[in-house]
Amino acid sequence: MPVLIVIPARYASSRYPGKPLVPLKGVTGLEKSLVRRSWDAAQAVSGNPRVVIATDDARIRQAAEAFGAEVVMTSDHCANGTERCAEAVKMLGGGFDIVVNLQGDAPLTPAWFIEDLVAGLRADPGADIATPVLRCDGAALNALLADRRAGRVGGTTAVFGQGGRALYFSKEVIPFTGSTFADDDPTPVFHHVGVYAYRPDALAAYPGWAPGPLEGLEGLEQLRFLENGRPVLCVEVKAKGRQFWELNNPEDVPRIEGMLAVMDIE
Repeated sequence: MPVLIVIPARYASSRYPGKPLVPLKGVTGLEKSLVRRSWDAAQAVSGNPRVVIATDDARIRQAAEAFGAEVVMTSDHCANGTERCAEAVKMLGGGFDIVVNLQGDAPLTPAWFIEDLVAGLRADPGADIATPVLRCDGAALNALLADRRAGRVGGTTAVFGQGGRALYFSKEVIPFTGSTFADDDPTPVFHHVGVYAYRPDALAAYPGWAPGPLEGLEGLEQLRFLENGRPVLCVEVKAKGRQFWELNNPEDVPRIEGMLAVMDIE
């Protein structure tokens, strides 16, 4: 059955207003908006998924339609990307096997992250939602720790138990480790990649649950599933030489542009 990829894009971000339209230079100096680069990432996924951008802002709609994207206009009452995805699926009439939420601030997401995620959820009928995790090397861990020392909210980390079942997600760096790691060393910390694959029934139920205290404290939408007893599958993915980072703060722009240059992405 078909897979739907939804890219939620909100203009009025509290931490970074207008973030989806921020230009990012590639290796040749060509500028593409953040939402365009996220769209490009979705187009590279195999299996011919349907891809839509879900937004509540006319500026984002205009920019997205200009580069050929299908756009679904959702309400401005969606509290997060998962609620926006649920509304978009309802507006499209459903009929999808799996719905993928490719958050619009993760333009470096490789296609195989999404492909592995969909395959993982299909192979585990007991899971309602799946999300990828990437083992940090020393360089990535040190970047996360540097963000926290500077008072910035950087990437999210995940801890999980047997069978990949998620135990917790946090904007703090967990689990704690007092060890020192060289840049290329593997570490016990897993970077949570901002992509989700949902079974449609679990996604449809999500907006009806009140946000719990942990979601409120961390500001992490996936915690609502855990707080309501819904199993979340963490799927470990491999970088295969690719660098990965989300655009969370203005300071991340040069970092991501540097990664685009290193990976020879136009």
